[in-house]
Amino acid sequence: MFFLPSLHRHPAFRAGMRSSAQVVPGVAAWGLMTGVAMVKSGMSAFEAIAMTLFVYAGSSQLASIPLIVAGAPFWVIVATGFCVNLRFIVFSLHMREYVIHLPRWRRMVHGFFSADTTYALFTSHNPRPATDDAQRHEQEAFLSGNYCAIWLSWVVCSVIGTVLGNGIPSNWGLGFAGVLCLIGILCSLANTPLRALALVIAGCTAVAAYALPLKLNIVTAIGVTVLLCFWLEKAVPRAAGLGR
Repeated sequence: MFFLPSLHRHPAFRAGMRSSAQVVPGVAAWGLMTGVAMVKSGMSAFEAIAMTLFVYAGSSQLASIPLIVAGAPFWVIVATGFCVNLRFIVFSLHMREYVIHLPRWRRMVHGFFSADTTYALFTSHNPRPATDDAQRHEQEAFLSGNYCAIWLSWVVCSVIGTVLGNGIPSNWGLGFAGVLCLIGILCSLANTPLRALALVIAGCTAVAAYALPLKLNIVTAIGVTVLLCFWLEKAVPRAAGLGR
């Protein structure tokens, strides 16, 4: 949405870009590593660049690459990508009140370009939805500037990684830099006892089910975490400190 003049000329757009500067280096390293991983897995440069532009979901891309290489059934690849990105359903529900006044096509564009970092930075800067048109426009401009910088850093570095391919040695540790970025975002989101518990449950389940084939430990961890946390929300009173 950063191509709309009314948004990218707003001062909040530049404020959104500045707010994302803290995570851009980690996102760039993650994108570079993902581009390299796609090419090294056997994908052509065209396929890797197309996946970067049309999927734009690093965790799903990395989760699906080994499945594609292993010749996993199509439904397993789709189910894995869907489960890995289930968190965006929660993000969308929270963001709904911020963008519900917009036309559907604009909401879809915002949804496509928004990422974990976008959600975390935007909601921390805008804890509550705006109540008038001027504030709504300001929040939309901030959101657009926020994901503009993140999207550009991801796409540019992912394309660079795709082009360079096998020329980048694995001992550069680019994947670790991207992981550190995501860990920082994850810790910032785990700001209630229930969310922290969900983090522990998901991590323990993923490790315990690591031996499952086709990376199904990820799907298992997501399923177990969602079910247990839904049960806990209903079974444990908010007074016990487990509420959102």
